[in-house]
Amino acid sequence: MSPLRHLVEDLPAMRALVRESWLRSLKTLTTPAGLTPPLVWESRELLEIRQDHPLASIMPVITKLLVEPSRDTGLLVAVGDEHGRLLWVEGDSSARRNGEIINFATGADWSETVVGTSAPGTALVLGKSVQITGQEHFSSAVHSWSCTAVPVHDPDSGSLLGVVDITGGAEAVGANTLSLVQATVAAAESQLRIERLEQRAAIRDTSTRTTNTPSTTKPLYRDSLQILGRDQGLLHVAGQAVILSERHTEILTMLALHPGGLTAEELTGKIYPAGSSLSSIRAEMVRLRKLLLSAAPSLVPESRPYRLPRALVVDAEQVRHYLDRGAHRLALKIYPGELMPRSLAPAIEALRSRLAIHVREAILTDASLETLLGYLQLREAADDVDAWRTALRLLPPRSPKRSAVVAHLEALEALEG
Repeated sequence: MSPLRHLVEDLPAMRALVRESWLRSLKTLTTPAGLTPPLVWESRELLEIRQDHPLASIMPVITKLLVEPSRDTGLLVAVGDEHGRLLWVEGDSSARRNGEIINFATGADWSETVVGTSAPGTALVLGKSVQITGQEHFSSAVHSWSCTAVPVHDPDSGSLLGVVDITGGAEAVGANTLSLVQATVAAAESQLRIERLEQRAAIRDTSTRTTNTPSTTKPLYRDSLQILGRDQGLLHVAGQAVILSERHTEILTMLALHPGGLTAEELTGKIYPAGSSLSSIRAEMVRLRKLLLSAAPSLVPESRPYRLPRALVVDAEQVRHYLDRGAHRLALKIYPGELMPRSLAPAIEALRSRLAIHVREAILTDASLETLLGYLQLREAADDVDAWRTALRLLPPRSPKRSAVVAHLEALEALEG
C-alpha cells in the first residue's frame, strides 16, 4: 500500500464520499501534485463535438437559469459530457482567466481517473450530486477552489449524458447553490424530454405521409470503450469509468465490433491461438458477465450467440470514421498510439495493423503539416524515416521546427548506415 493511500484511510475527518473518491483516484494517479487536466479538444474540434452532443439542445435552459444569474459573481458554470470532458465553461472574464490557470476550460478532461476527486468527475462516477470543498480535491492545484456538480440523466434510458457544475470560492458550495443547480438540471431534463416527445411525434407524422423520407433525429449519445494506446481497456458507461483486464478488453472489443453476435467458436478463434479449447472463452465470459453485472448492467452480454444488448462505441472505430471523412486532426486527437500494443489475440493484432496503416497513409497523403507533425510525436512514428522526410519537405525553409526534424532524421539515417 502506498504511503498516500495509507494516509487517506487514516484520516477520520475526511468525509466518506471524499475518502472513497481519493482511494479510487489512487488506482490511476500516484500523487496529487503536478496534475494538469489534458486538453482533449481544441476550439475547432469542440464546435463539432458540441453540435453532436444531446446537451447542446438544453444549453439555452442552462444559460437562462444558471449562467446569466451567475455573471459577475466570480463563479464559473461548466457543462461536461458523460466522461467529464468540459464542453462549455461560462463566467465573467476574470473568473475564466483564473480557471484557465488550472485548465478548468473548454476542451479539458476533468474526469476522476485523470484529475482525481472533483465535483464534476466524482458526480459522474457516483451518478448523483456532489459538492467538493477546497482541500477535498485530490489535485493540490485546486485546493483554493470549491465546486458543486449535478449529473444530467437521459430521460428515456436513465443513463448519464453529462454534468452541470458551478466552480469558484466558498460561495460555490453555499447552502442554496446545490438546490439551484439541481433545479436547473431538472428543468433541462424536462426540456429534453419534451423535445424527444416532439421528435417522436414528428417521425410518426412523417411516416404516415411517406415511407421514403429518412429520419433526421440524432441518435442518443453512446457509451464507449477506449483501447488505443493502452492494453487495459477503459470502459465508459453510464458516467462511470471501468478499467478492464487485457482479456476482457479483447472480448468486449470483438463483441462491440460484431453487433450481430459471435458464436463461442468464432470468439475463441479471434481471441485465442488456433486449436484452443472453448472452455477458456466460456470461463472468461462468466467472469466478464459478473464484472459487468455490477459495473455496467446494461452491457451484460447475451448468449447463443454472444452479443452485446446495446451499441458500444470503440475509439478505434471513431478514428477510422474521422479518417474516412477527412477529419485527420480530430482522428489524431483520439489516437494516442497503437491499439492494445501488447495484445497477442489474432483479431486484435489484425485490427491493430490495419488501423496503424490507415492512420499513417491518411496523414501522410492528405493531412495538414500541423497534423503530420503531431503524428510524428507518436511512438510508432519515431523510426518512420519516410514520414519524417515528408515533414521536412513540407516545412517552410525558415521554420524554427526544421532543426528538430533534421536532427531526428540524421539520427535515423545514422542508425540505418
